[in-house]
Amino acid sequence: MSRSNSVYKEAYNRCLVHIGDMGRGAQLPPEAELAEILNSSRTTVRAVLEHLSSSGIIDWEGRRKLVLRRPLKADFFPEEETKSASERIETQFMEYILGGDLKPGAILRESELAREFGVSSSAIREYLIRFSRFGLIRKEPNRHWVLHGFTRDFATDLFDVREMFETRAFERLARDPSAVTGTLQALAESHRALAASIDTEFLKFPRMDEQFHRLLLDRLDNRFVDDFYELVSLIFHFHYRWNKTNERDRNLAALHEHLAVIEALLDGDIPRARRAFEAHLQTARRTMMDSAAFE
Repeated sequence: MSRSNSVYKEAYNRCLVHIGDMGRGAQLPPEAELAEILNSSRTTVRAVLEHLSSSGIIDWEGRRKLVLRRPLKADFFPEEETKSASERIETQFMEYILGGDLKPGAILRESELAREFGVSSSAIREYLIRFSRFGLIRKEPNRHWVLHGFTRDFATDLFDVREMFETRAFERLARDPSAVTGTLQALAESHRALAASIDTEFLKFPRMDEQFHRLLLDRLDNRFVDDFYELVSLIFHFHYRWNKTNERDRNLAALHEHLAVIEALLDGDIPRARRAFEAHLQTARRTMMDSAAFE
């Protein structure tokens, strides 16, 4: 199997997290069970096991799959390599919007975006058509698109739905946070690193925020939630529309709120985690309504 395959790399990274949770000396389950855990085919699982064995992470002989060591950070594929082409376009589009200081009415041209992202024009067109159903961009003749603004009512409705989804997602995660201990620990580490360098790196917060909320929403495994969150990611980090005053402080406060939730989950203190998460949602709503410029 090609090592450039994003599906394979994502499964491999998930397996590394699973091994990290199990610890040295543990036995990986049979291939069929591992395929279910990784949400992958048995062909992909066998490729993952081969790589784990060649890397000295497991000793694989027949049915025996003994964990020899915990994975290191260097063992993981970079996050960008685990994303499909459509997911990469989604991330690149959001970062393009965030970094471009674009205003409502700005023109987006498919050919320019294709060159910027290093993908085909047809892939860009497919993404923009799919994104346009949210009403935030509009197709114009000659293959260009126009950015729209959004209203206060639109923002309120958006947050109401976000709150319902994420509250449900949190409760599902809270049933067994130990299942994602490795992911939580890695997320806590990256949050602390960004908080420590916030003075120069605060613009990296949108990606960190997406990772935190994605951890919750992935527990739901719901296609409609996944679709909706594409819109949430863009709206809640539409910094070119927001008042940039105290942006550094807002981002730092949100990082600490995330950490409060993560650390409580790692401690197994679900009531404390729930209170911290509810407080974070209230802050996010207030920040959006106070900071965003509405049409």
